[in-house]
Amino acid sequence: MTWSPQQRLATPSIDIQMQSPLWDAEPAAAQTVCAAIDAAAALVPAEGEISVLLTDDTGVRDLNRAWRGLDQPTNVLSFPAARPSGALLGDIAVAYETLAREAALDGKPFLHHLAHLVVHGFLHLLGYDHQTDSQADAMEGLERAALARLDIADPYIAHGRQQETGNA
Repeated sequence: MTWSPQQRLATPSIDIQMQSPLWDAEPAAAQTVCAAIDAAAALVPAEGEISVLLTDDTGVRDLNRAWRGLDQPTNVLSFPAARPSGALLGDIAVAYETLAREAALDGKPFLHHLAHLVVHGFLHLLGYDHQTDSQADAMEGLERAALARLDIADPYIAHGRQQETGNA
């Protein structure tokens, strides 16, 4: 059987949990998360389930300390499934305050930065990384392409500031 553009590629199912009431200020956050994952999955197809935790700096700090030994918040954390079985791809956690601070600093809409962090986290779940220049170039290229599908500007050159994203 040959693939045609009319066929829909498999996309992950998404379970979103809002752990912090701060996210109540962004009613379109869940829709943005789903759109971001769908855009990335259109470029890098993946089947399975993704859990997305929309939390705050304290929640991400606790996860970062427990799993990475770093006692600090960060914008996004990704936890790929230990053995991808097709059932679970992994978990993504996003910190509201750090996201809001970064978006304001860069003059970006909050939801655009959320979409970027979610795409970044999704790619980490699929094994992409940015430890070397070539890995970073490949991952950033996919991020740019996914965000372009959502009409979101290139996050790495927007406003003339090179941005570091994500702490897997």
